[in-house]
Parts: sequence; C-alpha cells; structure tokens
Amino acid sequence: QVQLVESGGGLVQAGGSLRLSCAASVSIFSINDMGWYRQGAGKQRELVAGVTRGGTTNYAESVKGRFTISSDNVKNTVYLEMNNLKPEDTAVYYCNAKYWSVGSYGNYWGQGTQVTVSS
Repeated sequence: QVQLVESGGGLVQAGGSLRLSCAASVSIFSINDMGWYRQGAGKQRELVAGVTRGGTTNYAESVKGRFTISSDNVKNTVYLEMNNLKPEDTAVYYCNAKYWSVGSYGNYWGQGTQVTVSS
C-alpha cells in the first residue's frame, strides 16, 4: 500500500503561484510513475503533469511553460510548482502513484487539495 498526502492548495489571484506537495509513505524509487491530476467542477479528471522513475516528465498542453513537476527522493515527495495561474486552473488537484512489476500492480491516489484561482 502507498499512502499519498497532498498539501499546498489554496486561494490565489490570477497570475499568482502555488506549490503543491505530495508526500509518499514509501520510497519513490519503488514507484514507476507519479503524477498530478486535477478535476474541475463538472469535468473529468485529467492529467496535469507526470514524472517517471527515470526522471522523464510530461505535461498537459494547457500547463506547459507554467507548471513544473519535480521530485525529492530523500523526502519521498513530489512537487508541482504552478506559476501564472489562471481561473481555469481552478480544480481539486490529486497526487497519483502507479507501481507495477511482474504479477503486481498498484494505482494510488491522495485525498486531493483544492486550488482556487480568482480573476
């Protein structure tokens, strides 16, 4: 089992910045993929940014150039630095961890943290 605890959400004005943190209960070296998803009101959950164990990152087109995902292997924490926030970034942000090996698979979610961007 992997437990994920997010923090760092809040209310910010358009153009502002926030940094989200996701602390994992296990070494993130053991996790294949970690990522941040978001779900706005009435919308489907979507991938915002992801990072593999090898350090490869990917981003949704809507956040490229504004958001940065990073990881701290000592603290077992993944971060999402969000700059130049827009009202359309308002959503609940969820941390996700995927683990797989021969005969084993796990897909874990945090409880979510609210990000609200006012215009």
